[in-house]
Amino acid sequence: MPDRHIEFGKYGAQGIKGHQAVARQLDALAGGIATPITARRGLMARLNYLTRTGHALQAARAAGLTLTGDTLKALREGKRNPSRKSLQQIEAAYRTVRRTNVARHLAQRLNKSGRGTRVEIHPVNQSAVDRPRHRVVEYRTLNIRHWDRIIQAWAAGNDSELDAAWVDQIVDLGSQWGQYEYVTNIGFAA
Repeated sequence: MPDRHIEFGKYGAQGIKGHQAVARQLDALAGGIATPITARRGLMARLNYLTRTGHALQAARAAGLTLTGDTLKALREGKRNPSRKSLQQIEAAYRTVRRTNVARHLAQRLNKSGRGTRVEIHPVNQSAVDRPRHRVVEYRTLNIRHWDRIIQAWAAGNDSELDAAWVDQIVDLGSQWGQYEYVTNIGFAA
């Protein structure tokens, strides 16, 4: 595997791991509450999402929300202001529950009944690399037909499994797949 024997960025190349770009794009597709959690409206929207039903609250607790019922009630009524730690905990639980809730639908849309989705892969930025060390990498496209493993790893927040699932897909690029382990961006739509 290429990441076992290269030192990415040693000569100035800039980019991120491909699976991180995929996760970022999936987060964008999953959507969510646009108002930041630091605003009262954003906090209330997240609390309502996480506690509107018993099932939602149970999922939030499983995702790491440890606030008590009294604390949640005081936050909703505006009698208490959340600490920075509580805000982070609420945001993390919201992201986890949101990913879980949209994963099945997102997988269906990306799989498109076996037709798959076209993915655009933008190579690393080599503008800071000296000319003799430039690699010939170009913009590539790839049609991914099986998104289930990628979506499951993303929804579970399992970074290593997401990396493995992504690598299993990009090997379809042939012998050049290692050049696209690090990228500047990955784009696709559902």
